[in-house]
This record gives sequence, structure tokens and C-alpha cells, in this order.
Amino acid sequence: MNYKIIDTTPALEEVCTLASQVDCVMLDTEFVRTRTYFPQLGLIQLYDGENLSLIDPSCIDDMSSFKQLLKDGSVLKVLHACGEDLEVFKQSFGCTPFPMLDTQIMAAFLGHGLSTGFATLVNEYLEVELDKSESRTDWLARPLSLRQLEYAAADVYYLMPLFELLYQKVDQAGWREAALQESELLIEKRSSESDPEQVFKDIKGSWQLTPKQLAILKPLATWRLKEAITRDIALNFVFKEQDLWAVARFGITSFKRMDEEGFDQREIRRHGEKVITIVKQAEMINEDEWPAKIERLMDKPGYKQIFKTIKDEVKQVSLSSGLASEFLASKKQLNQLISWSWNAQQDPEYLPDLMTGWRKTLLGEKLYSLLKG
Repeated sequence: MNYKIIDTTPALEEVCTLASQVDCVMLDTEFVRTRTYFPQLGLIQLYDGENLSLIDPSCIDDMSSFKQLLKDGSVLKVLHACGEDLEVFKQSFGCTPFPMLDTQIMAAFLGHGLSTGFATLVNEYLEVELDKSESRTDWLARPLSLRQLEYAAADVYYLMPLFELLYQKVDQAGWREAALQESELLIEKRSSESDPEQVFKDIKGSWQLTPKQLAILKPLATWRLKEAITRDIALNFVFKEQDLWAVARFGITSFKRMDEEGFDQREIRRHGEKVITIVKQAEMINEDEWPAKIERLMDKPGYKQIFKTIKDEVKQVSLSSGLASEFLASKKQLNQLISWSWNAQQDPEYLPDLMTGWRKTLLGEKLYSLLKG
């Protein structure tokens, strides 16, 4: 592999200009996300088939040429398992790569599991064994070692021949358009932002709480999210999720009770007073303003039977199509369809995944009929 480290604005502009002249480029990122809310970008790998560039964003003042490449509709961007990469691009550049194809998704259309790793596919299709020992390295440290650089370069160098093989097979199998749709769906999901006023519903065990307790949990969860975003700290490093739930459950308004419940001493010192203030304010909310009790879908009458019925249908389609059941319809997607079909409104603006794109004709319409029946 011959790669070049790009650490100046003119050099970046040059490689991005060259990349904009080809049909597709290989992309990858290396980042760190341990204690922060947002991923911290450490390195960008770009390969256009001739030029393999390792872009160091920490050294470059103006990344606009790369941002322009990300948005260039004439150049297909190819990545592997790019869910977190999309978040990196969104946070760092305010956009995501378009158009885009994910080779992990392409592999899923060829019968591989949805979580099949890059090294596994490279080994199977290219008979090359990659060294993945640097996957957990600190990509923010400088200088990067030769081993780190070679590891990063390999991720896009071997991505190109892998992509070419997968693309040919996917196209022959008739799944090319579906793979593009699925990649676009991934972009859509990873680009959506959490609603601060609704995040309390995502707290584990929130369904166990009464409306009065939810009235406490809601402002606590909103505060925690905003604090995490403002200070760029992982949510649980602001205040642990289970501790937040306990505060709402027991209406905790003292440091002593927090200590008795085993809360982290650091979070008590830093945010205990704020949490207590939020609880006391929430306790003054009128009953008619309390959130409704959270009803779990699985607790509704008839859920278990209908879930089994549509799950069996998914298995049949899996056998006939050769696609993994979990890829065809995950549990989350099945529940999304059940919720939508049981809702009297059935808002056409918010269709479930199984009623859009390639899944609709292959599976969704049949499942919807079963649900209505």
C-alpha cells in the first residue's frame, strides 16, 4: 500500500479534486468515543483507486473541500458498517456522504449476517487476513505509529476490491436498488436527533413508573441530555441512568438518600443540588400536566400471538429469499409495524420501515394483511 498523509489545506484540496473526478471513492474514519457525547474524529481515510490519503483533521484549518466531496452527488461513497461514521461526519461537517453504499448492507443482501465484520468479508472474498489489533487504539494521540497508519490505510485499500466483488454479485442477484435504499435508510436514522422532551421514554424501566414519577423523570432526562450535549460528555458521565430512574422513583430530595442508594459520589457532588432542585420543581406540577403512563406494546392483549404469527411469516420469506430474518425484519421493525397498524391514525408521513422501499413488496404488505386480519 502506498499512502500519503494529508495534513495541509492545499494537499486536502488536491486529493479531493482528484477524488471528485472518479465514479466512486472508499471512505472510512477513525475516532474515539469513550467519555464524550459526540465521537471525536481522529483520522479520515480516502481512496479513489489511485490515491490513498490519510487525512489528519487536527492539522487542517479548512476542511471545506472534503465537505464538498461528501455532498458531491456525482461520486458514490463506499463505506463499511458506517453507522457511527455517519455520526462523525454529521457532527464534524454538518452533513453525511451522499450517495452512499455500505458494504455490510450489500453483504447482507448476499445472505451474510447484518453484523458481518470487514475483516471477515475480506478474508472470505479476497483471501487476505487483516490485522485488527489497532481497532481500539487512541486515534487522537500524535504522532500515529506506522502500525496505526498501515491499519487505517488497509481499511480503504481492501474496501475497493471487496466493494467491486459485492457490487457485481448484488447486481446479479437483483438487489442493487434495494442496497441503495437500505443505505439511505441508514443515513436517515443516524441523522435524526433526540427530542429532549421525549428522551425520558428511553430511560430503562421508565414504563414501570407512575405518571407522577414520570413527571419527575421527564425534566431530569431533558436536563441530562442538554448537559451532555453542551459539555460534550457521555450521558452516564453526567448522571447514571439507573440513578436518574431511582431519583424519579423515590422522589429523592436529599444528598443523604442519594448516598444511601449508592449513587456515584462524583455525580452527587457535581449535580446533586441541581437534581434536587429539578425534583422539587417537578413535584409542583399539576396532575393534569403529568405524562401519560408508558404502555409497553408487549403488554397489550393479543401481542404475543400476533408477533409469533408475523415472525413465522418472516422466517418463510427468509427461506425463500435467502436473506437473514433479522435483516428482513428486526424485532424493533416488527414492533414498529404492529404499533402503526394498531394505531387508528396510521400517519402516512411516518410509515414503518416494513411499509417502505424493498421491504414493502417483499414482506411488509403481507405482514400488514395478517395484522389487519
